[in-house]
Amino acid sequence: MSDSPAPATLDLKASLKRPAKLALAVGVLTAVVSLFMPNYYKSDARLLPVDAKGSGGLGNLSAAAAAFGVAIPGGEGSDANFVDILQSRWIKENLLKTPFRFHARSWRFGADTLRQETLYAYLDKANMDRAVKALDTILSANRDLKSKVITLSAETKSPELSQAIVERATELLNQFVLEKSRTRGSEKADFAQQRLSDARQKMDQAEATFRAFLESNRNYQTSGDPAVRLKGARLEAELNLRRQLVTTLAINREQALLDAKNDIPILNLLDSANLPIDKSRPHRSVIVLLVVLLSGLGAWGWENRDWIRERLLADDEEPSTPHDGVNL
Repeated sequence: MSDSPAPATLDLKASLKRPAKLALAVGVLTAVVSLFMPNYYKSDARLLPVDAKGSGGLGNLSAAAAAFGVAIPGGEGSDANFVDILQSRWIKENLLKTPFRFHARSWRFGADTLRQETLYAYLDKANMDRAVKALDTILSANRDLKSKVITLSAETKSPELSQAIVERATELLNQFVLEKSRTRGSEKADFAQQRLSDARQKMDQAEATFRAFLESNRNYQTSGDPAVRLKGARLEAELNLRRQLVTTLAINREQALLDAKNDIPILNLLDSANLPIDKSRPHRSVIVLLVVLLSGLGAWGWENRDWIRERLLADDEEPSTPHDGVNL
């Protein structure tokens, strides 16, 4: 039986010379190119939502959001509702239409120039749909499942713009919660106000009717005509009923206004948007190290592909087992 040839030996030191030189050259080129990559700055704000005191706060916030085109998939809590609102198209379109004033550089080593433009103009997209998608790469909202804290972040090439975007997004969220969320309490207050207005109008009509009756029947209680006494008593009772109804509806309206205030979720601002000083990316040293490592490994593998192939084939072969035979 013929033995397979042993794989050739590899001089590790000699095999590393050319790949190392190539990796060093690629690393230097990558370092030079990375210098021209723009810096990005990230601003963060931390929010803590508090559930409404009323019975229908969170559910009504979800219904209000749906009425304004904000899709909220589930009622996990006010923190989940706020994150979904921050990621809604309503928030994004209002952000894109907001003018911002900030300093930015035209290129990596250029001078800072003062710019005043909308975020839509800054993104320079063909239409609103593309601008909304591009905004997803700039603005993000995440929540911590345990602490319920929401982190709102924006990352752009300008520190001032990143901070302004986070501040504006927080304002829009507050505006939505305070002005556009119609809770059960606010609807009840509107209904109570309408009923109170109707009741006052009918009370005025009852007063006018009773006044007209009294002008010709001042002492109707002592009148000898039973029909006059009966009509006067009926008109007076109707007026008293209308007055009592107005008083009850006024009390109910005030209670509904209090319930509407309690039904609005509270948004606590733990940390306002910061003005970033250090860049968030790119991590140039990490990029250079990865490029050097990958290019060196690739060059070494290509230079020694024959030796690697022989080693793989040698490892795949299994030693044959000799069989003892008996000669007859």
